[in-house]
Amino acid sequence: MKPSALRFALLFSVLLNLGVVAAIVVDAVRAPVAQALPDYLALRADQRVRWHAAEGPFLAQFSAASRRLEAHRTGLIRAIFADTVDPAAIEAERAQIAELQQAQQRLMIEQLLAERAMLDPAQRERLAGLLIDQPGVPSALEALHRP
Repeated sequence: MKPSALRFALLFSVLLNLGVVAAIVVDAVRAPVAQALPDYLALRADQRVRWHAAEGPFLAQFSAASRRLEAHRTGLIRAIFADTVDPAAIEAERAQIAELQQAQQRLMIEQLLAERAMLDPAQRERLAGLLIDQPGVPSALEALHRP
């Protein structure tokens, strides 16, 4: 594969992964438009207290991780389109992005497991159904390349 095609494939893969992870998380944190997620799940008062206590730190960590990912995504794009292409710089940014994506996915899974532990079976089913029903969204790169 040509180096330019390889760089494009790498960029496409990174952007696709970032888009998918961001869409899943944003949609998982949001509730249906008319209802907040705790209301949609019909949380009891004690559950709401635990939910909000777990949600704040998670959102802060996720936001910080998203900012770090964005910084490395920008670095990757700059490295790919630099006047002189440095394959080591490209690989370093790609590796950082992959590591941060894995950490963000683990964070999301930990949060969902914590939420699961707070919910009764009917609430878990509602939350799982909501997450499963979230529509897939095209990545930013796909959107830019649409005819």
